[in-house]
Amino acid sequence: MIQAMSLKNGYISTMRGFDALSRGTGLTRFLDARRDRSRLAHWLRSLGAIHDLEGLVALDVPWWTYRAIDAVSDFLETRPDARVFEYGSGASTIWLARRAGHVTSVEHHAGWHGRMTAELAARSDLCPVELNFIAPDTAKATDALYISEKAGEKGQSFAAYARAIEDRPETLYDLIVIDGRARNACLAHAMRHLAPGGMLVYDNSTRNRYARAIRKSGLKAQHLRGLTPALPYPDQTTLLRRAEDAA
Repeated sequence: MIQAMSLKNGYISTMRGFDALSRGTGLTRFLDARRDRSRLAHWLRSLGAIHDLEGLVALDVPWWTYRAIDAVSDFLETRPDARVFEYGSGASTIWLARRAGHVTSVEHHAGWHGRMTAELAARSDLCPVELNFIAPDTAKATDALYISEKAGEKGQSFAAYARAIEDRPETLYDLIVIDGRARNACLAHAMRHLAPGGMLVYDNSTRNRYARAIRKSGLKAQHLRGLTPALPYPDQTTLLRRAEDAA
C-alpha cells in the first residue's frame, strides 16, 4: 500500500509539473481554445487537474467518465428542477448544482467539508446546495456492509453516512450519485429513494466489490467505460435505473 501511495503521489507531482510547463509554453492556451469542441483536447487539458478541485471546476466536469457525464447532462436537461442526492462531495457537487434544482450532498471528511463549504459559498451560479458533514461512526461496526475498505480508512464504519438519505424518509430523488465511502451500503439505502424515472450514478464500478453489489441490486445497469477527466487510463461509471424506466 505504501508503494502504491508513493507511485500515486509521484504521478500527481509529475502532472502538476506538466501543468505548470504547459502554461509556460502556451500549450494550455492552445488546449483551452479547443476544449469545448474537442473531447481529446479537454481530456489532455484535464490531466494537470488531477486531485485539483479548482481545476476540475474550471473545466466544468465531475470526476466520472466522459460518457457518463454526457448521459447525466442529457438527463438533467430534461429535469431542470431535479432533486439530487450525492454521497461524496467535490467538483461533481458544483457541476450538479449548475444543472439541477436542489442538491443534497454528504461528506465524511471534516477538512474537505470545510473547503467545499467555502467553495459553494463563493459561487452565485448554483442552485440551493445542502452540504452535510457526517463523520465515521464512533461505535464499532457489526455489519460488514458499512465497513470501508478504502486505504487509510479501512475498518471504519459508515452506517450513519449511508443512512443519511433516510433523514427525509418521504423524499424521492431524480438523481442519486454514489461516489464516497461504503458505496454498497449507500446503494442499498438509496434505491428506495429513487424517484420514478430516476437515475443512479455509481462511479468506479469495475471494482469487484462494487460490481457484485450492482449485479445483485436488480437495477438495469448501463456501464459507461472510457476516458475520464484527469486520469491517464480508462475508467468506468455505471448508470442504474429501474427496469421499467430503462426501456
